[in-house]
Parts: sequence; structure tokens; C-alpha cells
Amino acid sequence: MRICGWTCVSLLVACVLSAADTAAVRQASEQLAFVRKLAEAGAASKKQVEQAETALKQAQDDALIAETLDARVALEDLTEEQSAEATGAATRRLERIRARLAEQANLVGQGVAPRTSLVPFEEEVDGARRIVAAMEQRARSLSEIAAMIRAEQEVGDQQTDQPSLADGAIARVTRFAGENKFGADEFKQVVLEFERKFDRKLPVSARGETALHRSMGFDHRGRVDVAVLPESVEGRWLMRYLEQQKIPFFAFLTAVRGQATAPHIHIGPPSTRLRSTD
Repeated sequence: MRICGWTCVSLLVACVLSAADTAAVRQASEQLAFVRKLAEAGAASKKQVEQAETALKQAQDDALIAETLDARVALEDLTEEQSAEATGAATRRLERIRARLAEQANLVGQGVAPRTSLVPFEEEVDGARRIVAAMEQRARSLSEIAAMIRAEQEVGDQQTDQPSLADGAIARVTRFAGENKFGADEFKQVVLEFERKFDRKLPVSARGETALHRSMGFDHRGRVDVAVLPESVEGRWLMRYLEQQKIPFFAFLTAVRGQATAPHIHIGPPSTRLRSTD
């Protein structure tokens, strides 16, 4: 659920949004206040004020985009609202850059500027498009995780048990109500056994409490979501192992009600609703 790895995206952001930090926002805000004072004194034009306002909006959007695409921020530590805001910021940024390109193209058409002067504007538009694509992809990935959470909650609320079918046909939703607890020690053992068996890391999509779970009102503490298809060799092995250890789990072939396809295995008891005091 990532495009070229978030390291790639982060490098792109570092190159294109080099000024996207709180310092840049503060500087743009101070510059706007200064220009407004000049305008009040008749020493700055309305256009200069508008340019300073646009610069502040640009810095704010750049900061939001950079924060959202930061490789150090796990996807599930964002909320759907934050993702939507950042995608909107990237789209606004692209439109502003396109407007600057159009202005420059107009100068070229008038013969005031050479055709080669469009190159840096065109490159900036291309970079902005790639950032919008990255934001949209990350939003889709976050929606898939949210679909997993909703599916878990819907099945958990049913309070019905189903036997595991690790060695046979896999149901759309399979629940195993194990008797043993699932904590840090048990999770460590699952990770070690999986890596020993498949020689790769356990593909965890969410471990414990995340911002996304909390924003949706679900308590995911003490639970882990693993992004494997239950019907796969890895999925069947994981279910079989959890059964042997008597650890509770849910296996989902898809999300519920025709939402985004989100096959995964939820390890631990069902996620409960957060209380107002949590």
C-alpha cells in the first residue's frame, strides 16, 4: 500500500518543499504583517499584499504536506481527516503553481519572456503533480486500514464464534476465540516464528493504539493487525500457529459492505469502543 516506498516520497518532498517548516510559516506570516503595515501607510500596493497572503498560504500548505508525508510518521498514526486536509493542501499548491505557469506563459506569448523561462515552472508543476499523486495514494491506503477497523468492529459486536478453517476453505470472516492472553511477549514470539518460517518480517499494518483507531472511537491497545491474505500460505500458517497457542484472532478476506478490499488478520480480542474518559 505504498508507492515506491515512503523514502522515495520523502526525498521528493525534501527537494520540492525545502522551506516547508514552521520557520517558513512564521517568516511568511511576519512578512504579510509587514506588507500590510506598508499598505496602510500607502507604501505597498494591493497586489503586494495579495502576493504576501498567497505566500503565507503556500507555506502553511507546504508544512502540512511535509508533515503528512514524513517517512518517520507511520501511516496509521494519521487520521482520515488529517489525510484529507493534506491532500487538499497538495491540490491547492498544484493549482497555485499552475497559475504561475499560466502567467509566465502569457508573458512568453506577449514576447516579454523567452520560451526557456517556462522550464522551471513546468518542472515545478510536474513535481507538484507527483506530490498530489502521493497524497492520494496514501489517502487510499489509509482508507483501506480504516475499512479493516470497521470490519473488525462489526464482527466483534456480533459476539459469535466461528471455528478456524486454516486447513480448509477460508470464510469471509473467521473468528477464533482463544483462551490465552495476547501481550508483548506473545507478539514477540509470533514475530520470531514468522521470520524463522518465511525469512521476512511480519507485515504489521497496525500495532496497538493508533491515531486512526482513536479518531474512529476504537480501542486497539493490545491488538495487532497483520496485512496478509488469510488464504495465502503465510495467512494459513499464522492462523494455525495462533490456534496452537490459543491466541484469539479474526481473519478477514475483505472489508465489510463492499468497502475497499482489505484482507488481514487481527490478533487479539475484538477492539472495543473507547470510553469518554480514555
